[in-house]
Amino acid sequence: MANHRSAAKRARQTGRKTVRNTIVKKSVRTSEKKLRTAIANKDSANAEQLLKDFTSSIAKMAQKGIVHLKTASRKIGRLSGQVKNLGK
Repeated sequence: MANHRSAAKRARQTGRKTVRNTIVKKSVRTSEKKLRTAIANKDSANAEQLLKDFTSSIAKMAQKGIVHLKTASRKIGRLSGQVKNLGK
């Protein structure tokens, strides 16, 4: 329990941010699963569109500090390579 008004405010802000970050993380995880499914099914047209959406959303997460920048970069790079190899 917060002992000062400023500490109480900070606790409220943290709670709101936690909820928002959880929602964003869940949506990005879902888009990643859809992308991985499309890659497994060798659906290159769908995978390219899903990769574009996934890249945008995870880059925004990294920019806001929800995930680490290098984690986002690693995921984007690996999935991009897999999508690129579908055309072969």
